[in-house]
Amino acid sequence: MLAERFGGKYSLGLGILSTAIFTLLTPVAVEWGEATALIVLRILMGLGEGTTFPALNAMLAQWTPPEERSLIGSLVFAGAQLGTVFGTLISGLILHYYSWPVVFYVFGALGVLWFIIWVLTCYNNPYEHPFISEREVKYLHERMSEHTHKKPPSVPWRHMLKSVPLWALVAAQVGHDWGFFTMVTDLPTYMSNVLHYSIKSNGFYSSLPYLMMWFSSLLTSWLADWMITKGVMSCTNVRKLGTTIASLGPGAFIIAASYSKCDRTVVVIMFTVGMTLMGTFYPGMKVNGLDLSPNYSGTLMAMVNGIGAVTGIITPYIVSVLTPDETLSQWQLVFWIVFGVFIVTNLIFVLFASGEVQYWNDPEFVIRDRERRWRKTEGEAPKKSNKTAT
Repeated sequence: MLAERFGGKYSLGLGILSTAIFTLLTPVAVEWGEATALIVLRILMGLGEGTTFPALNAMLAQWTPPEERSLIGSLVFAGAQLGTVFGTLISGLILHYYSWPVVFYVFGALGVLWFIIWVLTCYNNPYEHPFISEREVKYLHERMSEHTHKKPPSVPWRHMLKSVPLWALVAAQVGHDWGFFTMVTDLPTYMSNVLHYSIKSNGFYSSLPYLMMWFSSLLTSWLADWMITKGVMSCTNVRKLGTTIASLGPGAFIIAASYSKCDRTVVVIMFTVGMTLMGTFYPGMKVNGLDLSPNYSGTLMAMVNGIGAVTGIITPYIVSVLTPDETLSQWQLVFWIVFGVFIVTNLIFVLFASGEVQYWNDPEFVIRDRERRWRKTEGEAPKKSNKTAT
């Protein structure tokens, strides 16, 4: 809501700056307060990072024409995968040569540097940008003014929470996050304890699937925009197709990898192919919030991402409970659960999702609805007073 009211520039920038500062403070916190200080610091980092995707969505709503939404949105959101690639790879190299605090100092400093560049080069919308040409402003205005407003009315929560396509998107996000968080948090553990990769090799092989996922997201996003623009498929069906491939594909290959015993080459290939297919989540459900409501895309993303992020708490706990001995059979059960979650959440999305702008995105509708309810409330008040007097 802050990003929609005040713009995404500082909502995103200050959130990431706070995360960078807390990252720099992590070694100090561990030395000073041990586990308790670290937990507090991680909670604060989570609050800072919570602004990321909602603010990005608010920015994309102001800068991205509908016919370019899949590619540009995926390019932005998939930057997280590129960060995972380099973060995992560089962390492995740093840990091989230096002590663990250096990891936090390096990435914290990079976050501060990013904030400086962001503040100097980013603007909330085309109308605020001092160097954009009139032709570019006109181009964006003509393609986006119908459904996108700089400052829409307050969020129509009542209608938003009754929106079936929104809850279908929530289901898809839960499925994606369940599989993704399992991979991010537990794939390095699986590589180390089951496949017995070294820290240095683990960093490389754990990052490879995310690199391929990034390439896949860009290629399939371009294809998605092309299919929508040329009328090959509707926006709704493109979103459903991308989400289905990104659910069933990774689930199947993760299962196959777990039954490849300890053939490390085959396992790495299977995981990599599975995560490559997960890249179609970006032209699938990841940009779907912009389809449903450009005006309230930041709030919508905060809600969807917030519910999905709960799986980041649940999945590590489930993995720790199910893999006490770190055996292959225990990990197979973990991956079967991931596959099951993928199937159920994807089915919900396929049945109920939409790629069309929802009626509650219209500011005029929101204002009329609010006035109607206000008049209704005002009309009921005298009736109650008359009954009391009688």
